[in-house]
Amino acid sequence: MTDSIYLTRERLVELERELHELRTNGRRRMAQVIAEARGHGDLSENAEYDAAKEEQQHLELRIQKLEITLAKAKMIEAKDLPNDKIYILSRVKLRDLKSNDLCEYLLVSPEESDFEANKISVTSPIGKALLGRKKGESVDIKVPAGNLKYEIVDINR
Repeated sequence: MTDSIYLTRERLVELERELHELRTNGRRRMAQVIAEARGHGDLSENAEYDAAKEEQQHLELRIQKLEITLAKAKMIEAKDLPNDKIYILSRVKLRDLKSNDLCEYLLVSPEESDFEANKISVTSPIGKALLGRKKGESVDIKVPAGNLKYEIVDINR
């Protein structure tokens, strides 16, 4: 059996909507594009047709990936997790011990990570180093750019 993929309710709904959209409207649009390209003549020398077929492959791969993700998905909610340590769905406030700057991250599954939105994966170097830690602890994190040193200022849901 394969590993579970933990998703928030919001992300689960988002992926289900995307899958429905791709299966219905995405496939319908792709069929129209292929039919239009097919009408441009000899298929052996039809670049538009080749491009459309390649685009169709990408669409089907995305649909397949979404189906696999949703088949493995288990919904989690922050309220169901303890607040004493850092777990998935913990919102963590950190103080950079070098610059004294504060930053805040939400720890999420790899499928939900979005660094620009301060959502970091529990499988990232920072996420792995923070899991299981408590408020007040200092943590030294090795990342590709060097070492980061943080103090855990706060943990919430």
